[in-house]
Amino acid sequence: MDSGTLAMRAVSSSLFYNSPKPKFNHLSNPVRKPVIRCIYTRNPCLNSCFSVKPTSITPFSCSAVTSPLPGSDNLATAEAATGTRATTEARLHLLIQEFETLLEPVDRVKKLLQYGNLLPPSEQSLKTTENRVPGCTAQVWLHVSLGNDNKVRFLADSDSEITKGFCACLVWLLDGAEPEEVLALKTEDLEAINVMGLNGKRGSSTKSRANTWHNVLVSLQKRTKALVAEREGRPRGEPFPSLIVDVDGIQAKGSYAEVQARFLSPNEVKVEELANLLEEKKIGVVAHFYMDPEVQGVLTAAQKLWPHIHISDSLVMADSAVKMAKAGCKFITVLGVDFMSENVRAILDQAGYTEVGVYRMSNERISCSLADAAASPAYMDYLSKAAASISSPSLHVVYINTSLETKAYSHEVVPTITCTSSNVVPTILQAFAQVPNLNIWYGPDTYMGANIMELFQQMTIMSDEEIADIHPQHNRNTIKSLLPRLHYFQVNLVTKRG
Repeated sequence: MDSGTLAMRAVSSSLFYNSPKPKFNHLSNPVRKPVIRCIYTRNPCLNSCFSVKPTSITPFSCSAVTSPLPGSDNLATAEAATGTRATTEARLHLLIQEFETLLEPVDRVKKLLQYGNLLPPSEQSLKTTENRVPGCTAQVWLHVSLGNDNKVRFLADSDSEITKGFCACLVWLLDGAEPEEVLALKTEDLEAINVMGLNGKRGSSTKSRANTWHNVLVSLQKRTKALVAEREGRPRGEPFPSLIVDVDGIQAKGSYAEVQARFLSPNEVKVEELANLLEEKKIGVVAHFYMDPEVQGVLTAAQKLWPHIHISDSLVMADSAVKMAKAGCKFITVLGVDFMSENVRAILDQAGYTEVGVYRMSNERISCSLADAAASPAYMDYLSKAAASISSPSLHVVYINTSLETKAYSHEVVPTITCTSSNVVPTILQAFAQVPNLNIWYGPDTYMGANIMELFQQMTIMSDEEIADIHPQHNRNTIKSLLPRLHYFQVNLVTKRG
C-alpha cells in the first residue's frame, strides 16, 4: 500500500468534514459515507467535499487537511486551487487554534484519541526494531521516505492510543513537506497542543521523562537528514561525536558533542545573574542528572559563585537539600519530576526544617512513567498478590521513582521499603538474610526487576567466596533458595523504561 493511499485513508472520515468545528460524526453515525477533500487531482474542479466509495480512493494521491476555521477560507480549497501544499506553519496554526479551544486536559485527551482512531495502522512489516522510536514509554514505529519530488513522506503507529493521536497530528503537519520544513519545526512549537498537566494555555508545557512530541519529532528529523545526505552523496550518519580543543577554543563534531560543548561553555551572563539571585534570596538548588546538559552547564558554573547547588540522583537530592537548609538556605528549588519534590519535602520535614520552602519547576504536573505505573490498577493487583501470601512473610521493595502516596498506600497493603538503583541488590540480599522464608516483591521498574533476577541467576554459578564479596551472609545455596521467592512487576519489558 503506497503512502498516497494511506494518506487518503487518514482523511476518509468526518474529521475533515466542511464544518467550522470538526467532529467525529462517523463514530456516532457509522452509516454515513466518509467525506474527503482532495488536494491533488487530475480535475482542478474537484475541490469541494464529496462522498467517495471505499474502492474509489486508489487513483488519487491526497494528503489530510483540516476543517476550516470560523470565518476563514477552507485550507483544502486553497491547496487545491494553487496546486501546492499549505506550509507547515499554516497547518500548525490551525491545529493550535483547535486545541486552544479545549481548556481541559481531558478534552484534549479525547481529541487525541479521536485523531489516533483515524490514523491507519502501519503494515506489520514496518513495525521493526529499526523503525522503533527510542525514548518513548509506549512503542512507536516511524517509517520515513524522501520522494523524487523532494517531499518527505512518513508513516507512524503506536501501541498507545494517546501516542497514536500525537503521531496523527505530526503526520498531518509534516507528511508531504519539504525537508527544510521538517527540520525547522521545534518541540517548543508543539507546546500549545500538549496534553498532560496542561491548563489549556499556550506555552504551559510539562516535560516528563518520556516526551512523545520530542522523541518522535527528533527521530523524524534525524531520518530526514540521513535521507537528504544519502541523496546528496554524503554519509547518512552524523560524524563520530568528538570535541576538538585547540588554541581557538572547542570545536564540536556531531549533535551529541555540540550538546556537551554547550555544557562546557555556558552563558556567563546567565550564570552570574542566577548566582546573584540565588544568593540574594538564599535559595538552594537540587537538580537531577536527567536535566538538559545546557541547564547542568549553567548550574555547574554557578556553583562556583554560590555553593548551594547540587546535581545528583533522586536519593541524594533530598540529603543535599538538608545540608543546604543547615547552611541557612530559606528555600529549595527542585529541578526534577514530582516525586523528587515530594521526597525533598518529606526529608526536610523529618530533619526538622519545616519552615524551609520547597519549590517545583512548574505549577503543572511533572509526571514520571515509573511513578505512573506504580499507581496503576495493574500494580495494585500485583500488591494484592503480595498481601495474599499467607504461607510466608512478604516484603515490598519499591523503587524510589514513585510518589509518597504510592509508598504510603503500599505500606498499608504489605510492608514496604524504598530502594534506588545503587542499593537495590544489597537491600534485597539483606532482607532475605534477615527474614527466613521471605517473599520479596519488587517494582514498578520491570526492566530493573528483570536485570536483578538475571543477576541472581548468574550468581548461582559463582563461587561461595565471590558471592561473599557481594554479601557475607550468602552463598550459592542461599542464592538458589531465594530465586523462587523473588518476584518483580512484569508489564511489557521493552516499554517500561522511558
